[in-house]
Amino acid sequence: MSQHGAGGIDLETSLGYLLKQASSALRVAMEEVLRPLGMTVTHYSCLELLAQRPGLSNSELARGAFVTRQSMNVLLQALERDGYVTRPTQAPVGKVLPTRLTPRGRRRLAMASAAVRSVELTMLSGLNESERIHAFAILRTMIHSLRDGADGA
Repeated sequence: MSQHGAGGIDLETSLGYLLKQASSALRVAMEEVLRPLGMTVTHYSCLELLAQRPGLSNSELARGAFVTRQSMNVLLQALERDGYVTRPTQAPVGKVLPTRLTPRGRRRLAMASAAVRSVELTMLSGLNESERIHAFAILRTMIHSLRDGADGA
């Protein structure tokens, strides 16, 4: 039985709550496969972003990984110390220190990407190809609707 107070949200029928549950389950599963590699989801996200867009700044990486600039700076210092990324000691232009993956970072990312891909395949295993296509389209539409709505407010 679903019960909620006046004006409250019925969690059993709340799409937002269901999406949060899915997000949480995905994060837990990703953390489980990344932990043996000595990585977190944020570590993985940072390396993946740098592989796709070398030279990103601390601020750009923080936005892409959904963490604060301060948290990303601490992570980058650790990744640099461990030899996964490299940053110049002085900014080539302005104040931005562009970050790049090292060969060691690329090897680590390859292992992490395989682990994360296995989680995604498990998550999608109950859907057929048509359902997968529709799920991606529906989620993209929701994201665009919320972003467009926020921009127009």
